[in-house]
Amino acid sequence: MKLINFNFVAMALAFALAGSAFAQEDPTAYLNRANAKLAKAMAFKNSWDGPSTGPKIGAQKKLIVLIASDFKNNAVLRVSNAVKEAAAVAGWEVFTIDCWGVNSKHAEAFSRALALKPNGIVLAGISANEQPNEMNAANKANVPVVGWHASTRGGPSDGLFTNVTADLKDEAQIAALLGVVNSNGKAGVVVFTDPASLYSQAKSNEIVAAIKQCRTCSLLSVEALPAATSADKMPALLTSLAQRFGKKWTHVIGVNDQYLDLLATPAAASIISSNKIEALSAGDGTETAYQRIRSKTVQVATVPEPFGLQGWQIVDELNRSFSGDKASAYTTPTYLVTEQNIAFHGGQQNTFEPNNGYRTEYKKIWGNDSRPDRHSYPQSLVAAGRFGPWCLPR
Repeated sequence: MKLINFNFVAMALAFALAGSAFAQEDPTAYLNRANAKLAKAMAFKNSWDGPSTGPKIGAQKKLIVLIASDFKNNAVLRVSNAVKEAAAVAGWEVFTIDCWGVNSKHAEAFSRALALKPNGIVLAGISANEQPNEMNAANKANVPVVGWHASTRGGPSDGLFTNVTADLKDEAQIAALLGVVNSNGKAGVVVFTDPASLYSQAKSNEIVAAIKQCRTCSLLSVEALPAATSADKMPALLTSLAQRFGKKWTHVIGVNDQYLDLLATPAAASIISSNKIEALSAGDGTETAYQRIRSKTVQVATVPEPFGLQGWQIVDELNRSFSGDKASAYTTPTYLVTEQNIAFHGGQQNTFEPNNGYRTEYKKIWGNDSRPDRHSYPQSLVAAGRFGPWCLPR
């Protein structure tokens, strides 16, 4: 990977990131600001910057139903596990429904969740605005719904009590900006995105907008690939792209690390390497992404999300809704991982685990530092097989 050059010669880049501080200005001043943004994204404070006050967790047990888009998605699985971990501290029950990546099953899963009469629902990787009837039913039943990547916006939106997510726009801009800087302003970019996900589409739109602001860069193609794309299809696509764009093609930016997993097969990796293409991700921070960055194989960077912290935040937001408080609307700062800083903040365990004591801080808010961790699934509710833990395709 090319190290970020914080002193390279100023060039006439008009990379004015929409809605940010990067207005067109003196090239030297611009590059100083651009490099400062990357440097800030590669650092992460050890001190807690999230909420410090909030409602205590009561003694009454709560039932939370988490509806997952697909537990084969590493990010969804990790967030779900973190929700279970935090709920165990709260003494709550967590029941999960896995839709196995079948979008047509989301509404059915939501209806089954409501039939369990839960205290709260979590939508993990499922767009809230695609389930209007179910969202209305939840609101009428006074069942708060907290999302994770369930809207393109963080905080209260689309009928959600709140949506826990990273700053989508900032993630996209950081990824695009790294590609521009690493190419000395001559990036030729192919973007991989998921046509079935509003969240992914919104992120890829931001990547596109950022690349287009660079006059000396080229947006070569936006490839809409379903999340379940088979890895054996990737070599043919890469070969086609290489034939179309030749040396103009310098970077692949995936909206998440799943797309870079598809580049890691020997055949695909060979094409990436022989064409000297840098691949980076604008989201997730999976274990395989960390391994690739560390080994300098295919992937040079990722913009990870703190799945553990987000799971704990989801439980905290639910508790705020139960107490009639407003959502905290906390969003973690964007973090960029490259080979230069991969050893920090959980990198040795191949994950983004902020070293800011978030578990302790949330326990302080909840007032149950000494409460024993405990959780179980409400098997009594599924004794007759009426409600299962999966939303299986039929």
